[in-house]
Amino acid sequence: MAISAAPQKPPVDRDSAGTTAITTDPHRLRTAAGFRRSGLVAVITKILLLGLFDAFSLSLIFAMAGLYLWGPLVATIIITLLINWIYLGKSRRLPGKYLTPGVVFLLVFQIFVVFFSGYIAFTNYGDGHNSTKADAIGVITVAAQKRVSDSPTYAVNILQKDGKFFFLITDPDGKMSVGSSTDPLTEVKNPQRDSAGKANGLPGYDTLTLDRVLAAQEAITAIAVPLTADPADGTLRTDDASSAYLYKSDLSYNQKADTFTDGSGAVYRDDGKGEFATANGTKKLSPGWKIDVGFENFAKAFTNPQLSGPLLRVAIWTFVFALASVALTFALGLFLALVLNHPTLRGKKIYRVLVILPYAFPVYLSGLVWAGLLNPQFGFVNQVLFGGAQIPWLTAPLLAQFSVILVNVWLGYPYMFLVCTGALQSLPEELNEAARVDGASPWRALRSIKLPLLLVSIAPLLIASFAFNFNNFNVIYMLTRGWPRFSDTTFDIGSTDLLITMVYKVAFGSGGARDYGLASALSIVIFLLIATISVIAFRRTKALEDIN
Repeated sequence: MAISAAPQKPPVDRDSAGTTAITTDPHRLRTAAGFRRSGLVAVITKILLLGLFDAFSLSLIFAMAGLYLWGPLVATIIITLLINWIYLGKSRRLPGKYLTPGVVFLLVFQIFVVFFSGYIAFTNYGDGHNSTKADAIGVITVAAQKRVSDSPTYAVNILQKDGKFFFLITDPDGKMSVGSSTDPLTEVKNPQRDSAGKANGLPGYDTLTLDRVLAAQEAITAIAVPLTADPADGTLRTDDASSAYLYKSDLSYNQKADTFTDGSGAVYRDDGKGEFATANGTKKLSPGWKIDVGFENFAKAFTNPQLSGPLLRVAIWTFVFALASVALTFALGLFLALVLNHPTLRGKKIYRVLVILPYAFPVYLSGLVWAGLLNPQFGFVNQVLFGGAQIPWLTAPLLAQFSVILVNVWLGYPYMFLVCTGALQSLPEELNEAARVDGASPWRALRSIKLPLLLVSIAPLLIASFAFNFNNFNVIYMLTRGWPRFSDTTFDIGSTDLLITMVYKVAFGSGGARDYGLASALSIVIFLLIATISVIAFRRTKALEDIN
């Protein structure tokens, strides 16, 4: 679409009779010229930015096409065309120019993440099941390879290109070829040769010297270069970076029957669960592949004895932790706000700065500091405050739960103090005067007048604070890591784990295999719990809006 700047009319003046004339005022002429230059710079900047964006989008499109990601590819094309249409369009599309960046980021970082997590919850995605069936077959074949006893010797030189290692092979018949762990051997013409006539270099590739080979010895000896595109034909491997030998799998794959057969005659079939297994299920081949499993992850969360019992206890503790944290931080924050908001108190600014200091430190750092303070052997709390007693603040279940609530209150009350201080200062002074005239005590004035008015503005923040503490990962993980562990489960779940830390451990394999499908299912459960509670709480708080 061609873009041209609108013709600029020269600035004009109007005389007392209303007639117009071209101005000769130097200042106005310079201003008009400046506007024209600014408009031209803006157009050029817009074109350059759109060009960079289109180039980036094009690179993504080619990458997605190579990975056969057709859904994201189509979405990228649509978004790119839409953005170009909006920003190269007429002035009536001006609102879209401001809304588009926010909408795109919302789609990419919020909507897509939510829907992708929802999709993963209905799959077996995790350790050993993170790719396609074709990839799994290839990996199984390569992993089961053993050196062929009568393998011929292949002369090899190690090349490098774009940070990737290649084998330059000369076979016993003199044929020369090059390949890598992902690229099967391809015959090369006219390579560089040594005095014995063997290939030792290739244009465009860097031949590694001995010292560089030794520096990358572990990576080089782990390379398996496919002989052909068929994994069954075997791979070439080297132990000394000068000679390579043929390796073949002792598992043979029958593509027509979709089965593996090992040297003992055992047959492995697709068991419908994303892996090859024997008929009785006693032997399985790894890795498997990702498949859809329906509601299996949700059923596992609530029916697996190793998970359902701990899940219930963790859910109850999560509610207790969130409610106690909100109630105690609000009570302490409101108390300090009332005290430090007294009109006759001197040095209020200094006290307020001291009160909000815990809010100024990073949460993860505060958690580590408190973990040291509560250490039973040499922590400050036991050594100084309790005369050297070895109280297991973080290793006994009930004490650990008390400790994390205490630390969370210490971290959270400054926020409530700031909120309550602002709300109290917004209340008209006439209310206090009217209460005193009516003979109400300070407590009665607080309970019947100030607190209801405070809740009108603070209730939504309390709901948000509950949702935050429901997922307060930092305090738990930095202070106790969810321990002490439960003794009746093989999962790494403990007395101070919240649902969010439990999901993290399931997803990233703390003490076990990673299971992203199960973790995503638990994440959906958390989302539904918080959404339900928030809806109910917001409906309850509507009654406060009637307070005048």
